[in-house]
Amino acid sequence: MDVRLAASSEDREAISRLRYQAYLREGAIAPNATGTFSDPYDEIGKVFLFGLYFDGQLASSVRIHVGCREYPDFPSLHVFPEALQPLVDDGKVIVDTTRFVADEAMSRIHRGLPYATLRASWLAGAYFAADYSLAAVRAEHQAFYRRMFHHQLICDPRPYPHLAKPICLMWIHYPNVADDVQRRYPFFRSTLFERRMLFEASALSAKQQAPVANIASYVGRTRLAG
Repeated sequence: MDVRLAASSEDREAISRLRYQAYLREGAIAPNATGTFSDPYDEIGKVFLFGLYFDGQLASSVRIHVGCREYPDFPSLHVFPEALQPLVDDGKVIVDTTRFVADEAMSRIHRGLPYATLRASWLAGAYFAADYSLAAVRAEHQAFYRRMFHHQLICDPRPYPHLAKPICLMWIHYPNVADDVQRRYPFFRSTLFERRMLFEASALSAKQQAPVANIASYVGRTRLAG
């Protein structure tokens, strides 16, 4: 398995189709004629759009914004301003993870896919020295993030742009939980080289980006503690 920054129009089109299938299946969007789903935040702010691939097939995707004073445009800030604007004003660095989707068939085959996908967000927290990492999720997904990362609920569900179902806001103070999460889930550990290859890859072609093949082996041999 490898992780790639979506640098080409073809990569982004494939991710938009995967999003459409996932959100339509969950009843979060209505059908449309294009069979794709995107929003302006794919192009706004300090944003990284990743795809995870098994044998060249797109399995999942996640979008990561790094928010701070210099880059104040990230999705969750505009939905939960009362919680997040004071952090931006105070100079905090925030990792905002959105548009996490996975292929239904591949999710059944690769049970560790959610963990592998969110690992990119975890690495962003380390690379950018994040103060806070966010999870803007539906209410039924709170338990996963609370169990996995110690996320705390900050804002109850409210309308979220482009989606039919309300979204709540959870967060962690990244430095406070990083050691414990990596102790319980060693596959979230990474090297500086790996993080640089993920987040400095915008100047590289897809072929030059390094595959993060160790994710699959980590997930396969590490017990996912509850």
